[in-house]
Amino acid sequence: MNIKNVVTIGSATLDVFVESDDANIVSVRKKDHSTDFMSYPYGSKLEITDFDTHVGGGGVNTAVNFANLGLNTSAIFKVGDDIYSKGLFHFFGAKNVNIDSVIIDKKDTTGFSIILVSFEGDRTVLAHRGSNAHLKKSDINFDLIKNADLLYMAPLSGDSNKLLDDLVKFAKENNTKVCFNAGTTGIKKGFNYLKKILASADVVVMNKEEASMATGIMLRQDTKEIKFSQMPIHPDLKEMFKKLKVSDYQIIVITDGGNGAYAYDGHQYYFCPIFDSPVVSTLGAGDAFASTFCAAMGRYDLDILKSLQAASINSSGVVSVFPATEGQMTFEQIEEKMAQHPDYKASVIEKEN
Repeated sequence: MNIKNVVTIGSATLDVFVESDDANIVSVRKKDHSTDFMSYPYGSKLEITDFDTHVGGGGVNTAVNFANLGLNTSAIFKVGDDIYSKGLFHFFGAKNVNIDSVIIDKKDTTGFSIILVSFEGDRTVLAHRGSNAHLKKSDINFDLIKNADLLYMAPLSGDSNKLLDDLVKFAKENNTKVCFNAGTTGIKKGFNYLKKILASADVVVMNKEEASMATGIMLRQDTKEIKFSQMPIHPDLKEMFKKLKVSDYQIIVITDGGNGAYAYDGHQYYFCPIFDSPVVSTLGAGDAFASTFCAAMGRYDLDILKSLQAASINSSGVVSVFPATEGQMTFEQIEEKMAQHPDYKASVIEKEN
C-alpha cells in the first residue's frame, strides 16, 4: 500500500483545558457494569489549578500527525468566521498541512470544547460542535480525494455524518484507500447503516467501547481481571471482529486503552501491548494511534505487527506531554524507539483454523 498523499476529513475545534484539584472521581457500580464520573461539589465556586487553550479535533490532530510522519497532507474541515477560526489558521501556519480546502462558513461558529482534566490524566469533554456538524457535500473538494493515495475519515458529528457513505464510496471508485475511524454519531445509526461504510474501508479503527456499541456485543464482566495479552483472544472480542469485518481486504483494529490494541485480517488475530510512558493527558492518543497505523501500513508494506508497534509508540508520546500534537513523533523517531527497545513486540495471538 503505497501512501504519499493523504486527505483527512474531520473536526477542528478550539479546546480549552481546565484542571482543578477539587475534582473527584466517583465510581458507580451496577451488577453488570461500572461507570466512573468526574464530580465537583454542587453549587460551589472552585479554584482552577491549570488552564490552557489549544487547537484540536480529530481532523486537526490526524492531519498534523500525517504531515509529521512525512506524508503530503491536505485537511478538509469546516469553521466559522470568528476569533476561534483565526486561532486555527494561525496554528496551521507553522504546520506542513495544505488547508486550501478548509471551508469558512460566515453564518456558523467554529467548534469549541471545554476539557476537564482529571488528576489521573483522563478527561471529560464538553463539546460545542458548531460548523463541524454542518459539513455538506458541496463543501468537499472531491478532486483532492480523487488524487490522494489515502482518505482518512476521522469521526464526523451531526449532519456531517451523512456524508460518510458518499465520501468512502467515491474514494473506493477512484482507487483511493480509505482509513475509517468510526465515531459515535455514525455508530448510533445502527449496524446496517455502518455496514455500508465499512464495506468500502481498507482499515477500520475503533476503540473497544465503540466496537461494542457498533456490534451490540458486550465483553462479559466475569473476565475483567484476566490480562487479555496472556491468553488467546477473548471470544467476545473475536465475535466483534467477525461482525465488523464485512469485506475480505479489510484490516480491523480495536484499541483497548491501557490494555493495548488488537487487529484482525481474516486469518490471524494480533495483539500489541502499550509502550510504557508517563501519562499526562490521554487526549489525542486515539487519533495518533489510528493515523499512525494507517501511515505505517504504507511504510512497512502492510506489516500489521510493525504498524501496531509504530502506532503504540507514537500514541505513547502523545499521552506523555500536553497538548496532544506536541508529543507526535516522526517515523525516524519511532524507529529509533524500536531499535532502543528490541523486546517491545506485537505478536500473533491466534490463527484461524
